[in-house]
Amino acid sequence: MTDYGAFATEPLFGLPLPELWFALVFAILGTFLFLDGFDFGAGVLFATREDDEERETILAAIGPFWDGNEVWLVVFGGALFAAFPAVYANLFSRNYLLLFGVLGALILRGLAPEMYEQRHDAAWQRWWGRSFVAGSVLAPFLLGVFTANWLTGSGALVTPVGVAVGLAVVALTVVSGTAFVRLKTTGDLRDGVWRYGERALVAYLALVVVSLALLFVSTPRLAAAVATAPVLALVVLSVALAAGYAAALRRDQDLLALAASGLLTYGLVAVVALLLFPVVDPGTDLLVSEAIVSTLPLNIMSVASAFLLPLVVTYFVVLYSAFSGPAQPTESY
Repeated sequence: MTDYGAFATEPLFGLPLPELWFALVFAILGTFLFLDGFDFGAGVLFATREDDEERETILAAIGPFWDGNEVWLVVFGGALFAAFPAVYANLFSRNYLLLFGVLGALILRGLAPEMYEQRHDAAWQRWWGRSFVAGSVLAPFLLGVFTANWLTGSGALVTPVGVAVGLAVVALTVVSGTAFVRLKTTGDLRDGVWRYGERALVAYLALVVVSLALLFVSTPRLAAAVATAPVLALVVLSVALAAGYAAALRRDQDLLALAASGLLTYGLVAVVALLLFPVVDPGTDLLVSEAIVSTLPLNIMSVASAFLLPLVVTYFVVLYSAFSGPAQPTESY
């Protein structure tokens, strides 16, 4: 029998690995919501365009990225399962139908552009264009509902908090999608979408306030957490980032606006994590320290992640560098 010694009984270098993995799970979720979020937002903006060339340009802009961005959702599920298997089992089983809805929306969002390109028939493209928009709206909305259910320990399909958080996530995707579309396009398309970003920004901030108010009123366990200094500080920071985003759009600093939208996304996920901690699953009252796997697999996963995550990040840096610059409508989706 192999004796792993301290490696099986003590955390690596004395690090607080349960808390670090809790943070890592939410960091991965934030990465997915940002990267695939601007793809969702581009899908929403697709509905505002009537010119075929502009629609083709939006599809060409997200074409090289969307499937790679979705990998982060798989990584999120894998990290949650590996580090907190009891949470994965309980959380996903409580929201079984909801997660099937997310999966269906993601399939529709991925399939619709492929079908849209197959025939240049008005009725055909109208149907698949609407399907693309529907998938781009439903996926972030249902993910927001799932997040709200996680926070409250609910397994209901529809709750006021879930609707508010779902709409907030959709609005946030339009904020990041606007910056991304402007960064990847030129001419009338680039100039014509900025107002949607500003409107979505106002809607997002309002919906965040509504969501926190609903959590404060409807969930006694979270009432005290909502009013803590870190959460309130993140809300204030979000307002400052929103102001920076709006200023960057007006000054045509699209990359800066996209970065601000990314920080807004991570800020939202950080608020969720702060409201939960030290509980990781309110539905079963499991604490982070109780739900984490044993020391040996946790140490092994930590070593593996230290090598693999930089490789994944490097891949995405290369991907976005290779497809930098404005997209053209003649490029294939």
